[in-house]
Amino acid sequence: MNIIYLLLALSVLVALIFFIAFIFSVKKGQYDDVYTPSVRMLFDDELVKQKSDKSNSTKNKKSN
Repeated sequence: MNIIYLLLALSVLVALIFFIAFIFSVKKGQYDDVYTPSVRMLFDDELVKQKSDKSNSTKNKKSN
């Protein structure tokens, strides 16, 4: 029965270590996305173009 308490304590300790490591890495910026902002500008025009095409097509339908 003592081994169960020991294993339970060790598993909680390991979980806390991983949680502290995760919090530390988030604060240091390990998971910050540095690639997407540089690529986002390449795709923004397509989204704006599609929206303007849709609005133009609805305007044309209403005027006809």
